Amino acid sequence: MPRALRVTERNVIAYTRNWVVMASGFVEPLFYLLSIGVGIGALVGEVAGPGGDLIDFEDFVAPGMLAAAAMNGAIADSTFNIFHKLRWMKTYDVMLATPVRVLDITLGELTWAVVRGTTYSAGFLVIMAALGYVASWWAILVVPAAALLAAAFAGAGLAATTFMRTWNDTMWINLATFPLFLLSTTFYPLEVYPRWLEVAIQFTPLYHGVDLVRRLTLGEVGAECAVHVGYLAALAVVGIAVAVRRFERVLVE
Repeated sequence: MPRALRVTERNVIAYTRNWVVMASGFVEPLFYLLSIGVGIGALVGEVAGPGGDLIDFEDFVAPGMLAAAAMNGAIADSTFNIFHKLRWMKTYDVMLATPVRVLDITLGELTWAVVRGTTYSAGFLVIMAALGYVASWWAILVVPAAALLAAAFAGAGLAATTFMRTWNDTMWINLATFPLFLLSTTFYPLEVYPRWLEVAIQFTPLYHGVDLVRRLTLGEVGAECAVHVGYLAALAVVGIAVAVRRFERVLVE
């Protein structure tokens, strides 16, 4: 087994002994869907979908929760957990005393972050299908789309974490991700925002992930999907490249 996968395997073993933390990522999007999508959806009624047609509010919110689950899973392991192991537990110093190298650690941690985010999304896709919120066979592609979204956030998250020095610095993670969660068309169509905010949102990664997943689950596949995939792929490549370089610099210091 490649050494990077040994690092990933370590995380799998760790979470089997702390499965409650892992399970929370499956429950959280379901709570949001039931409380906001179904609960408030009874008051909202219908909203404009990706193709312009009116769809039920819960059909609009469910894909947003799936994409957000991919982001949250990837961010949790590429930021908070990396910081804890890097600055406090000194886990990587121990790893480097073995044949494992910095690149192995970086790729192993990134792989686990992507696996965690994708697993949450795949589990939520099953829930969506069971509740009748999947309208197209294009939804099969939701899982690789979620993996791409998770990779984009994992690379950026790990790269950002290498600049953090104290736990106070980690507050910037929530400061960045919470507005993304609220505003990236997870709960509201893009058209409800002021024009300046509408333009700004279209540059955010979660918006591209949400719209891509929503189009796949509703069967509204078009050129916009290629744009979303290209954006997320570019962000993933750049983020991972920076993360590899920064992690090498931090661990060798």
